[in-house]
Amino acid sequence: MITMRMKVLRFDCDRIRQAMDGATRRALNKTGGWIRKTARRSIRRREGISEPGDPPHSHIGLLRDLLVYGYDPYAQTIVIGPLVSKRGEAPNLLEFGGVIVRRVVSRRRKLSRRRMVYRPRPFMAPALNKALAQPDLIPGFWRNQLGGI
Repeated sequence: MITMRMKVLRFDCDRIRQAMDGATRRALNKTGGWIRKTARRSIRRREGISEPGDPPHSHIGLLRDLLVYGYDPYAQTIVIGPLVSKRGEAPNLLEFGGVIVRRVVSRRRKLSRRRMVYRPRPFMAPALNKALAQPDLIPGFWRNQLGGI
């Protein structure tokens, strides 16, 4: 007589979905941290202004301290960049360049407008490009994330 036992395998969608959500969160947080660290390291503390096309110099360290990243669990995306208020246009001008018009008070207390031209000194795009140039970096953050399901 032959006896057979069969094990019934059940496909648990919720468990797999939760594992994938956790893996996505871990991998994207590692990616965001790496890109933020690379961008922070590119901003050096030096006197004077940097050459256009090079990362900006930091005089008091404020721009480096403003760099953050955040994971959005609903969209499963990550946002990396400087944390600024509504009027914080300096990081955007440093990254992309641009023209702004400022009101300036002269020594004679006369109010005038002054056109200021900023040439780009990118710091976030080179950090992202450096991460993308390493073929095993971002996929390595995903490797073995679903270990025990």
